[in-house]
Amino acid sequence: MSMNSSQIKHFDYIFTGTGLASLMTVYKMKQSGKFTDKSILLLDQDSKKSNDRTWCFWEKEESVWKSVISKKWDLALFANENFKRDLALKPYQYNQIRGIDFYDFVFKTLSEYSNITFSNEKVTDINELETHVYVGTEENRYTGNYLFNSIYIKAFAESQTKYPVLQQHFIGWFVKTETAILNPEQATFMDFSVEQKGNTRFMYVLPISTTEALVEYTLFSEKLLPKEEYETEIQSYLNKLGIDQFEILEKEQGSIPMTCYPFWKKNTKRVLNIGTAGGWTKASTGYTFKNSDKKSSELVDFLQSENLKMSAFHKTSRFWFYDLLLLDILYRHNELGSSIFSSLFKNGNPALIFKFLDEETNLIEDLQVILKCPKLPFIKSLFRVLFR
Repeated sequence: MSMNSSQIKHFDYIFTGTGLASLMTVYKMKQSGKFTDKSILLLDQDSKKSNDRTWCFWEKEESVWKSVISKKWDLALFANENFKRDLALKPYQYNQIRGIDFYDFVFKTLSEYSNITFSNEKVTDINELETHVYVGTEENRYTGNYLFNSIYIKAFAESQTKYPVLQQHFIGWFVKTETAILNPEQATFMDFSVEQKGNTRFMYVLPISTTEALVEYTLFSEKLLPKEEYETEIQSYLNKLGIDQFEILEKEQGSIPMTCYPFWKKNTKRVLNIGTAGGWTKASTGYTFKNSDKKSSELVDFLQSENLKMSAFHKTSRFWFYDLLLLDILYRHNELGSSIFSSLFKNGNPALIFKFLDEETNLIEDLQVILKCPKLPFIKSLFRVLFR
């Protein structure tokens, strides 16, 4: 797509950044059949042609994404240095989607529609005016009635002190082992038996077959580690599982911000921040897929309302407050992560915990989950948060 710089092309909706949130939203706009007369532009400097991430989520019913789920598990394992617990997930299943499969599926569907344009360009400038939004890229200039931005700006959350910011940071190896040693029926949800070193550190294992798995060393903490440290830990964990001979087929790494910072306060009449940039990632776990799935559906409904004002989209719930308490504890006492998650999973009902993490519980159920946690840190945190 090339344009003379003197022409400014206008769209009804512009999406800056085409990650999960944008692609889910546009896909659902298309599925709804309500936006056939609207022009939509998607802008991203990355063409989404590589398998850059893995998303996992649990669900009871089949989702609209069922055709791209590459693996499902009915069982999970939770462990720390003192105990192991096999979790029967029913009525939930734990599902995995590879980034590339999701991108291919959505782009293939969207490419059939002439009112949807994808352009591989780097956004340099976003400017909201009274009647429209102006977007500049390195190559072109565009205007739109409404803009959905998912380009995350680190400085917003990290240059303030009111809301703690942790990172869920990890490196993962997709390995193929020489001997059939893995159990493909059970995902390791969190294994805290690795040395904590004053942090919240665990291994996460997604076995695809008896010889293949994604093994990730994950931390919920403030500072990232040198690359070698993650990889040394993965290596020694594999050895501990009895895996000495293996080949690394793929690697992935990431750092997901975990914060209750109110990104939505930056939403305006015509600009809505979505995805991680809009606070769509669940702050206490870093889980993104399920939250984005729900929010994108809500957004597609919202866009059909009269007198659209983007700043009216966000609603804060009590779950935001629960997340705030947990992050406050982990920020001040990062070493408490293992004991908090362990107390939750040791005796808790896995289906209820998943329902709670999906923010679908009622108040009584909330209490059943929360009261499993160590009381003192949460009481202290409650007072800190209420009286800050």
